Amino acid sequence: MEILIGILKIILAIVLATIVGKGVAKLKLPAILGWLITGMIIGPYAFGLLDNELLNAQWYKNISHFFECAVVLMFAKELIFKKLKAYGKQIVTITIFESVGTFVVVSAVFAVVCHILNMPLYLSIIFGGIALATAPAPALSIVSGFKTKGPITNSLIPIAMIDDVVAIIVFFTVNSYVASLGSTESGSIIGVILVSVALPIVLGATIGFVISLVLKRDLKKNQIMFATITSLVATFAISYFIDNFILPEPSLNYMFVGMAAFTTVANLISEHKMEQVVNSCTPIVGIGFIIMIMNLGAPLDYRLILSAGSLTAIYILSRAFGKYFSTYLGAKVSKADDNVKKYLGFVLLPHSGVSLVFTGMAVTTLNTFDSESAVIIQGTIAAAAVINEVFAVILAKKGFDWGGEIGTKK
Repeated sequence: MEILIGILKIILAIVLATIVGKGVAKLKLPAILGWLITGMIIGPYAFGLLDNELLNAQWYKNISHFFECAVVLMFAKELIFKKLKAYGKQIVTITIFESVGTFVVVSAVFAVVCHILNMPLYLSIIFGGIALATAPAPALSIVSGFKTKGPITNSLIPIAMIDDVVAIIVFFTVNSYVASLGSTESGSIIGVILVSVALPIVLGATIGFVISLVLKRDLKKNQIMFATITSLVATFAISYFIDNFILPEPSLNYMFVGMAAFTTVANLISEHKMEQVVNSCTPIVGIGFIIMIMNLGAPLDYRLILSAGSLTAIYILSRAFGKYFSTYLGAKVSKADDNVKKYLGFVLLPHSGVSLVFTGMAVTTLNTFDSESAVIIQGTIAAAAVINEVFAVILAKKGFDWGGEIGTKK
């Protein structure tokens, strides 16, 4: 009976989050902010629809792990390696500069902050790893809504794709390193890294290879859907078995396994077939994304947002500085158009969606050995996601406007 009541609560929470998300979208802000706010409102520190008993229930954690395997479909389709070769050296150069540059700037700033406030130094690279990601959806919606055209618009789309690739690689590397610090035995650090990185990659790639053999066949639309859903269930089931019955203690990153599995699939089947795979599971991915973001918002004490003001301000400003000037430097080195140098950095400021997903993973890692730091990361980024996104969307629009690309598309 408790599980049935819990499932009904989850369904109601998803419905509420969807409604709030659509309301936020009407304000021309990302729906994901609505999901985060909903999680906070219905979490244990507010109305308690998603209380601690439900959030800590093992069956609920298993449901969350399944959706972690599913959500990565939205990332995996961007990791088609042969597609990256089609982009020019200029685009790659700008992307590497703006991604890595943002990571370095934010990490350096927070290294100083951590030293002054006597916080663990590894928090600095976690902030840096979260900060380098860019959410292209807000800028792309401006492209569509305001009919933009020009070098900034042309640069945005490929940069957004490659940026996610770099962000995923850097963040997973940082998160794996931080996970290794949670081991109290010096001799086990290598083992933790192997479990955090090597095992998920090998396991996921092996699963993905088998899945690709099925999806390469000539399948109808409903067969693709069935095969994809079965693949998701199998990926979770195999991961769950290894995590709970093979490893000394549950520590497997389900999202990383799913990422490796479906990145392998994306590179072994046709791009058209991969689009069909992703489209066949759009509802599942959508629900999974809502649950992940609500899981991030629900445990968040809304009072932490008010108390995290200084760290949030430092994070927003250091990321904006790093993103803009790194983009400018990359554009200058690659001899890009003047407007790209001056204004592309503004267009790349939004990042709430990816940052919240990364934050959820970082918080999960930190909770295993440093729950106080997990609260700091969670509170700071949650507040930054709301504040930054409002101003970032405005500045992204201004970037197109200053570059003379608003309303120029015929």
